[in-house]
Amino acid sequence: MDAANIKYHQAGDYLLPNLKAPDNPNIGIWGMRRKEHLQKFKDPVFTGLFLSGKLNSHLEETDIAANELFERLIKEYAEADGITEELKAQNQMEWIRRMNGIRARVEETIYSEYIYK
Repeated sequence: MDAANIKYHQAGDYLLPNLKAPDNPNIGIWGMRRKEHLQKFKDPVFTGLFLSGKLNSHLEETDIAANELFERLIKEYAEADGITEELKAQNQMEWIRRMNGIRARVEETIYSEYIYK
């Protein structure tokens, strides 16, 4: 922002700049986990993204891609393992056990491909 183009308003005896906070990013669980990983283990990368103003867009993109992969892999693994709505109706505990196993495998894939890279 060019300093000559900044508008000010009077607040008592002071002139304060008319500044607008940036919009809240749309970051979900995967974006937040990526942020935590960058802060803890890749501080130079985190700082570079932050200072360049690209951190929120990076986290949003990571979150979107990870969510898409999560949904796709859950469906694919459930089909491959023969987990159906019929199994859910007949034996809910078995269905939950098997779906939790799939969820854990998918989460590990997302961590390795998006969070820890």
